[in-house]
Formats: sequence, structure tokens, C-alpha cells
Amino acid sequence: MMKRIRLISCIFLCATALMGCKTKNDNTSDKKVSKPNIIIYLTDDMGYGDLGCYGNPITNTPAIDKFASEGVLLTDCHSAGTVCSPSRAGLLTGRHPYRSGIYYLQGYKGAHLRDSETTIAEMLKSGGYETAFMGKWHLSRLERSEKVKEPDPGDQGFDYWFASTHNAYEGPKNFTKFIRNGQAVGEVDGWYCDVLTEEATDWLTNKRDKNKPFLLIVSTHEPHAPLSPPEKYSNAYNNKAVDSLEHSIKYGGVDRPEYDISQNKKEYYGTISQLDNAFANLMKTVDQENLKDNTMVIFTSDNGPEHPVNLEESKGEWEAPTRDYCFGTPGNFRGMKRYPYEGGHRVPGIVRYPGKIPAGTTSNELVVATDFLTTISELAQVNVPSGVNLDGTNAFPAFLGQKTERNKPYLWIFPTHEDTYFRMPHMALRYNHYTLLGWLPEKSENETLMEWMKTSVPAKFELYDLSNDAEQTNDLASSKPKMVDILKPLMLEQWIEIRDEGPIWENMN
Repeated sequence: MMKRIRLISCIFLCATALMGCKTKNDNTSDKKVSKPNIIIYLTDDMGYGDLGCYGNPITNTPAIDKFASEGVLLTDCHSAGTVCSPSRAGLLTGRHPYRSGIYYLQGYKGAHLRDSETTIAEMLKSGGYETAFMGKWHLSRLERSEKVKEPDPGDQGFDYWFASTHNAYEGPKNFTKFIRNGQAVGEVDGWYCDVLTEEATDWLTNKRDKNKPFLLIVSTHEPHAPLSPPEKYSNAYNNKAVDSLEHSIKYGGVDRPEYDISQNKKEYYGTISQLDNAFANLMKTVDQENLKDNTMVIFTSDNGPEHPVNLEESKGEWEAPTRDYCFGTPGNFRGMKRYPYEGGHRVPGIVRYPGKIPAGTTSNELVVATDFLTTISELAQVNVPSGVNLDGTNAFPAFLGQKTERNKPYLWIFPTHEDTYFRMPHMALRYNHYTLLGWLPEKSENETLMEWMKTSVPAKFELYDLSNDAEQTNDLASSKPKMVDILKPLMLEQWIEIRDEGPIWENMN
């Protein structure tokens, strides 16, 4: 009898020990899952002043405004570039896009994001993350052929992807050029941003490994032209109240067409509302999946707002008529998309991470999209890519309204030599509340674009104090020559280092 009791006791103790082991393993698993999930919601051509929470008196954006009240609203947030592809390259790699050779748009002279670049997705996968990309890619040609085999999101670290090479040039409704994990999808039913929400919701709900933390990037076409939101959104802005407020909207000091395009504004404002609803639906899925508390969500834009182009001066550009629908605003800042002035790269930036970032706060600290990789590496406890020059810093203190440590100033570049934009500077360097603008010398007829860019240094400068001159109307270069003398070497050093690292594409000579 005693032997049986001892045997039962032994079995009980072993079972208890096994339960203890299982509990320990479960806790270990929980610790892995406790790494924060990351969602980056990247809009296209959304201006700093386009949202209600950034002071727009016209647009109705209740979901994004509520989202801002749950986290931190950044007032000094910037894209990595002043136009699409460079901005996206900088965000994904944490490197200035010119280091990667993304000087203008993907495909221009053969440019694409090379497989040798390490992305946020690849970095996080090394730490056990599952990764997904939805939407506009614009970093390589996704349509494969014998001649074109450029890296796709799968090659750049994304386990699952549903993307298009470019914008919805044919229109955002019933888009036909999505590719899912390398396979053409065909025509989809619905608008671009809504389709992305459906795809992301399906991935979050049904397709991901729920034992792993995740990275999800959702990259919309909206509010890039062409625009055609559902009438229920655009009709809400077709009234005299909107007309009466239109005079208060600023467009960065960039000339608007002399002919009347006012009848198109309802399409732009309606698209902002449609985007707000799409974002609301994605956040609803996050809530329903009980992901909110352990997910950091970043909402931002790839560059400043697009501006219309005068049809007579457009030289037959494909987008000229569609850009007459562009009513995005940079708020009080000068310049718009492409411009190195503030309006070209200062963008909305809202971050929510419950329990870690205080709700309803505002931060005036400088944040650049190249900071996201370094910031996320700290939160996920994974190493940043080694052996490469990174241009970001850990911006999480900025999310808390604290000072960040930045070991070098950031440089925004758009070195166009085209007549259309000859009046704009080629680069801007930020140093505290000062910004130095620089112009490269004029390109000679005998120089190739690459020769001109790879041998030129800024020769003309403007200086502005953003603390009291957001519209950059008061050039201080002549009245504060000592500050110019301080900043010029910093600009030259940054420019030469970045320009010399960037590759020479075969088709650029």
C-alpha cells in the first residue's frame, strides 16, 4: 500500500514538474510575442496640413484625429526625400536614398532598390518577426520578365506581399495591376486604399503566424492623383461652407493655374475622408485581434502635397490634367512635393503605442523617416544592419517629447536640372531650427546628368530660421554670414559623402 502511495506521489510530483516546465516554456513564448508589433501606414502625397488634427478647417478626418489623441502628434516629422521612390527607400533602409542610388523615381535610368540593401523587414526577420507589405512599392519593377528581374518585396524581407509597382495611374477604382507574392491578381473590386485594408485585415486575421510578432507596412495610392473617391465622400464637400473656407488654405507659395480648377476640390477632400475611413477599418481590425496594446502604429506620408501644373507649360506630361485635382496643403510651410523647402518633406507624423507613448501628446522634436529603422531595432531588440552607413537615430525619445541625439544633420535633395523646377534649390540641410538651402551650378549641355551630379557641389545658399519664419520668406544668408559659414561645411561634407557612395546606373551616362 505504501509503495502505491509513493508511486502516486512520484507521479504527481513529476506531473507538477512537467506543468512547471510547460509554464516556463509558455512564459518564454510570451516574452517572444511581447516584442512590439509594428504597423507603418504610409500615405502618398499627403501634405502636412491635410488633416483635421493638423489644423485643416475643411477635411473631416475623425478616425485619424482620434488616433492622434491616443498617441503623439509630431509637428516636425519629415519624409526621407521630397518625392516618392527616394522617400520609400530611405524609410525601408534607414539610409539616405542617394546612398542606395535612388536619385529620382524607380525605373529612371534603370534605378531600383538593390538586393544588397538591408530593409526593416530583413532586420526584423532576424529577430523572429513575420513581415508583410501591402500597396504601392515603387522601388523596383514587380512585373518580371527575362530582361527585368529586379528585387521584389519578397527579396527584400517581406514574407507576404500584395503590391503594385507604381501608382494607380488608371484610377484607384477596380485596379488591375496588383501582384500577390509574385502572381498577378487581375482586376480587384473596390478602391485602392479599401482593397489594401481588406488584404491587410485578411493577413492579420487569417494568414500570419500569431505566435510571432509582426511588421506590416500599408502603402496607399491615396491622395496621389488621379482621384475618384466614392460620391458619398466627395459630395460632402460640394457646398458653400467649403467654398467659404477655401481662401484660408495655403499652397506653399507655389503658383496655381490661372484657369479655374475649384470644381475639383471636392474630389481631393473626399479622398482624404475615404482614406480616413480605410485607416479606421484597419485600426478596428487591430482592436478586434487584441493587438492594440502591443502594437506601435506609425502614420505618415512619403512627401509633401502635389500641386497642379499649368497645362500650357506641362510639355505633354501625362499627369497634367489629373494634377488639376490636387488640393493638398503644406500648411504654413513653403514649397510642395519635390521642393527641398519645408513643404516638400515636412509631413504628418502620428505614433500610437499604448502604455509606452502618452496619449494626447504633441512633440516638436525633429523626426525623419530614416529614423524608423533604428527606432524599431531598439524596440524589437534586434541589431541594425552592420557595415553600412545609416542616417537615422533612435527617435523614440522624440515620441515622448524628449530630446534626441543626432550625430549628423539630415540633407534633403532634389537635384533637378529641368527648366520646370529651376527656381527651386537642390538641397536643404537642417541644423536645429535653421535650414540652409543650396543650389548646384547649372548643368552644361555637354555633361550627362550623372557627371553633373557626381562632380557638383553647392555654390549658392539661402538661410532661414524656422522658429519664426515657417514660410521661409526671410533669407538670412547676408545678415547671418557666420551661421552660413558654420552650416556650409556640414552641407558639403554630407553631400559629398552621400553622392560619392551612390552607385552609377548603367543608363545614366
